[in-house]
Amino acid sequence: MLLVAMLLLSGGVFADRFGRRRVFLAGVVVFTAASVVCSLAPSIGWLIAGRVLQGAGAAALSPASLALLTAAYPAPGERVRAIGLWAGFSGIGLAAGPLAGGILVEAFGWPAIFLVNVPIGAVLLLAGLRVLGESRNPSAPPIDVPGTVLSVAGVGAVTYGLIEGGSRGWTSPVILGGFAAGLVLLAAFVVVESRVATPMLPLRLFRRRLFTVSNTAMVVVGFALMGSSFFFSQFFVYVQGTSVLVAGLRTLPTSLAMVIVSPYAGRFAARYGFRVVVSIGLALAGLGLLALGSVHADTGYGNVWWRLAVVGIGFALTMSPLTGAAIQAVSPQEGGLASGVSSTTRQIGAVLGVALLGAIVHTRESGGASFESGLDSAFLAAGAVTLACAVFTGLMLTATRTPRSVRAERPGGHAVSEPPLTVPPGRPAS
Repeated sequence: MLLVAMLLLSGGVFADRFGRRRVFLAGVVVFTAASVVCSLAPSIGWLIAGRVLQGAGAAALSPASLALLTAAYPAPGERVRAIGLWAGFSGIGLAAGPLAGGILVEAFGWPAIFLVNVPIGAVLLLAGLRVLGESRNPSAPPIDVPGTVLSVAGVGAVTYGLIEGGSRGWTSPVILGGFAAGLVLLAAFVVVESRVATPMLPLRLFRRRLFTVSNTAMVVVGFALMGSSFFFSQFFVYVQGTSVLVAGLRTLPTSLAMVIVSPYAGRFAARYGFRVVVSIGLALAGLGLLALGSVHADTGYGNVWWRLAVVGIGFALTMSPLTGAAIQAVSPQEGGLASGVSSTTRQIGAVLGVALLGAIVHTRESGGASFESGLDSAFLAAGAVTLACAVFTGLMLTATRTPRSVRAERPGGHAVSEPPLTVPPGRPAS
């Protein structure tokens, strides 16, 4: 998680610069090889090393995959639908993880959760080599070395403080030093990016309301979805006393809801606008999380599953429109950069969610409360933040609808033709 949060933004920039297909396939190779290292790890040190490599691979393939879609579908309407499917499958993967992990661990042991990636990675690599065409941003600037170093170090320091604060103590010198160093490094990053001729993150993008609001909301989505999903299985295992397999099966309503709803989220956004769909989705997710805050050890599953389903429906309606909004706010040539920013904000939100909601649970337990009470407080906090974000997007997110033609709109309503996609000779666009 730490490496993904640190490197996602760089992964998007590298994809635009060196080729989206090349960076995507390199990410697949690294992630697959790292999965083998994890599965064969003889000690916790080797397992952590493998996880670090997995994070680096994921940070390359995730934004590059989205940038490939953006390049393959230059027409705004088609692009939003394609991004909707991409984000929907991403959400399905997040929600289905506990179920798949529970089945694999129960049937084959923990190494299986890493070995399952190997055949998938092999198929992706072979299919990618045959099917994917290369594309890049021909006007992509040179790699911004100072910006890359400062962003990686700054995000890494802050993320480390968030992850370790609950166990080391939020006022410990190491944690306070990590936060201080991270804030100084990120401030230096902003200063450098505002002054260099070719920044890795053009700050001008954040002058566009659609881009800024969508990425702000994506932080909350990562916070609430990943933070709460981290505790779904723990509730069933440690509060209600089920096995890991049963716990995974009981989280199925969230996964199924995302499977069913996600493919339609992009279409809804194209028809009704980003603001309506995102605000409704966040409101549903927030209400579902608040409802989960009142479940207990003796609550029957018949009174739990629908709460999980509401959460899944809400986030399924939210993720792809937010991703599509961020991509639509920039030119097609900046698709890799925009997808990297969107993925980075979601991942930073995920780190915040796991760390801060975990800290709520830990603090409640330290005060004498039960683990069950701590989980209830965490779900209530996630729900409250999500509902607040629903109000924020309802007020601030533009009501942009995806045009039916291949023409895009600049802020202010002036229609402009999208610049043509540049693809090296001999390669199809998709």
